[in-house]
Amino acid sequence: MAFDTPDSYFTARLEDYTALRHDIHQHPETAFEEVRTSNLLAEKLESFGLEVHRGLAGTGLVAKLSYGTSDRAIGLRADMDALHMDEMNDFAHASQVPGKMHGCGHDGHSVMLLAAAEYLSQHEVFDGTVYFIFQPAEENEGGGRVMVEEGLFDKFPMEAVFGMHNIPGIPLGHFALKTGPLMAGYDRFEIVLTGKGGHAGIPHQAINPLPVAGELAGALQSIVPQTVNPLNATVLSLTKINGGHTFNVIPETVTIGGTVRYLNALDRDKIRQQIRKRVAGIADAHNVEFSLDYEEGYPPTINEAVETANCTKVLQDTFGEDAVWTNPEPLMGSEDFAFMLNEKPGCYIWAGNGETGPHSCMIHNPRYDFNDDLLPIGALYWAKLAEARLPKSV
Repeated sequence: MAFDTPDSYFTARLEDYTALRHDIHQHPETAFEEVRTSNLLAEKLESFGLEVHRGLAGTGLVAKLSYGTSDRAIGLRADMDALHMDEMNDFAHASQVPGKMHGCGHDGHSVMLLAAAEYLSQHEVFDGTVYFIFQPAEENEGGGRVMVEEGLFDKFPMEAVFGMHNIPGIPLGHFALKTGPLMAGYDRFEIVLTGKGGHAGIPHQAINPLPVAGELAGALQSIVPQTVNPLNATVLSLTKINGGHTFNVIPETVTIGGTVRYLNALDRDKIRQQIRKRVAGIADAHNVEFSLDYEEGYPPTINEAVETANCTKVLQDTFGEDAVWTNPEPLMGSEDFAFMLNEKPGCYIWAGNGETGPHSCMIHNPRYDFNDDLLPIGALYWAKLAEARLPKSV
């Protein structure tokens, strides 16, 4: 099937892309369990004639397409995994798996990259190698980190790597990107306060950790305004306090948990130190023991200047200058594509899922759905980026 332009190619194939996206949406698979999804994508990539490598980070895929004589190479990445959540949509392609849902659009991301691979396999528009990276376990489990640790860039040498994510609230056909931090780093912590359990009517013979937890909660929430420059986007959120089971028993322990999100790693280090300092001080003052588990999660997603400029030009040339927002406010959500950007220069962009209507529903919501009309738009960007970054000699 041949078409004069890539946009007409993708538009003509929209029905097939939509059917595939709906199939993946109906069969969501969560972190490192994307067996069906991975196999489905691999079989299609192989049918296009691409060289497909399986098994990186378990279910991850890397497909290779080369033209010409250049030894230059780039990577294009999409995530594959779903979320642990129940879907509340009632359309025909809703999740058929209880407790699992493509609530972030990774089904659409995979199909957009697959569509670009199909087009590029039929049109020799670049000189060099494109690696199509289908990554597992973006949600919470750090599949991007695992792919890097297992040798992604050693086995598949590339000079730059690129990612894309749909964002509800941005109009369809519009994009947003900027140099520097686009999404926050993400850490999580858990504190266990241990006192001495006892009878609620005899509190002087016990050490109640519940009021200590209350005092600590207030102290933790004051860390950011007292420690971090207010111009630096930083968030400490308490998300759980668990302790006690009944009315007449003072519990032995209370657990407090939360997250820290930041755009500057130096701010994260300051907050981490203050958490330990305040926990230790308050615990000591009330004669309770404590343990603190602080787990570093995803680093900030930081776009490199040259590659961001390249991507901006591709987007503006393809979709028009008015469709490209070049100074969006960073989101305090996190993205494990950051692990790849820590190793290679590159750029991560947001693609509009829709500003109003059903596709403006935010990700991680049980009524979210990826906008199928974005499929040919995102695929066109990938194809144009490959052509621009690996130009054929004239």
